[in-house]
Amino acid sequence: MTVSTLTLLVLRIGFLLLLWLFVFAIVYALRSDLFGQRVRKLQSDAAPGPFANVPSAHPASAPTAGVSAATGAVAGAAVTGDHPLAGLARPTTGPIDRQSAPATGRHPRPGEPTGAFPNRPMATVLTANKLVITSGPRRGTEVTLGNEPITIGRSGESGLVIRDDYTSTHHARLMLWNNEWMIQDLDSTNGTFLDGQRVTVPTQVPLDAPIKIGTTTFELRR
Repeated sequence: MTVSTLTLLVLRIGFLLLLWLFVFAIVYALRSDLFGQRVRKLQSDAAPGPFANVPSAHPASAPTAGVSAATGAVAGAAVTGDHPLAGLARPTTGPIDRQSAPATGRHPRPGEPTGAFPNRPMATVLTANKLVITSGPRRGTEVTLGNEPITIGRSGESGLVIRDDYTSTHHARLMLWNNEWMIQDLDSTNGTFLDGQRVTVPTQVPLDAPIKIGTTTFELRR
């Protein structure tokens, strides 16, 4: 074996050793990233703390469970009519339709100025007869109001079809509540605005108040 052959063999062995060291370093780094560092266990013979004998406060929740059980019993009796307070309890028999019922505490008389527009007459089935588009691609269009809700959006199934880049497929809805017209936003992207204010809940619509959806503005008129 010549000197050059021996040197080449040593270089090969050294290269393999470096390669394996590199591989082990990568594996160790990946292991640390995937599994993290080993958690040190606490000593089992550690001295107990000064509050080791203090009773826990968790058992105090037992009376709450008793109250809950009593409440459930009263509710069950209210449903079956066996409890003396059964006449006062009104259990819920179905889901509440939050979309059709506006969040109003008192039901005003039809046409009475209320809500965010206390000094303006409201649009009702008796005072509002038509929807008039005052700006936008369909300016001048009039829609006769009836007793049915009117959906507004880009969908061809909408009662009032508005197609622009700022109108959602199902954007808003005009509906009647106690014979008064309400505007409801249907979770649209760009929002519905009544007289410059964004509509977040079903809101009463005053007569001649501008309602803006996308680039279109319309009003409810006599």
